[in-house]
Amino acid sequence: MTGWTHHRGKAVALPVEGIDTDQLIPARFMSRPRAAGYGDFLLHDLRFDADGTPDPDFPLNRPEAAGASILVTRRNFGGGSSREAAVYALADFGFRAVIAPSFGDIFAANAVNNGLLPARVGPEVADALLEALAGAPARMEIDLEACSVALAGRGESYAFTLDDAMREKLVNGWDDIDLTRRHAPALDAYRRELKAQRPWLWPGGATG
Repeated sequence: MTGWTHHRGKAVALPVEGIDTDQLIPARFMSRPRAAGYGDFLLHDLRFDADGTPDPDFPLNRPEAAGASILVTRRNFGGGSSREAAVYALADFGFRAVIAPSFGDIFAANAVNNGLLPARVGPEVADALLEALAGAPARMEIDLEACSVALAGRGESYAFTLDDAMREKLVNGWDDIDLTRRHAPALDAYRRELKAQRPWLWPGGATG
């Protein structure tokens, strides 16, 4: 996974509250191999009717939304079940960030581990961004170091919140294992010290 600090891309509005992981990726599509991609199934039952016909009025189906990499939405995004495939669907569709007032905790953790930013903003900021994007998608700039977002050419920037460990993982392209490996020298030193002090904890004693 490649780390990043700045992203500039097309932002699209999805002014819907409580989009959960079952809506992000319906369970019937989750048997597909990860390598085959999940982007086609993102929000499937909202984007398509029962016959598989795209809803032309759904925000992600509009021609001007093509190539969008930033999603702005309302509170409680990614609640529900813990399926990581919900993040796969967003990432495979092309999204690098989701901006919302609140997220499901497990969804946010899965997002960061897959390079997707869950940027939490105040409800008033979400409303302002959704209003600005109501007419059509617009270019947006994200600065992970400053934890800020701004609509290109509009001048005003907005702060978002992100846990420090999550930001570190996104910047470095790390997952949880990589974050632990950062402490490898200290862990190795502790292990050597413990082995010298308590050799009976190791099979074969201190030389085991």
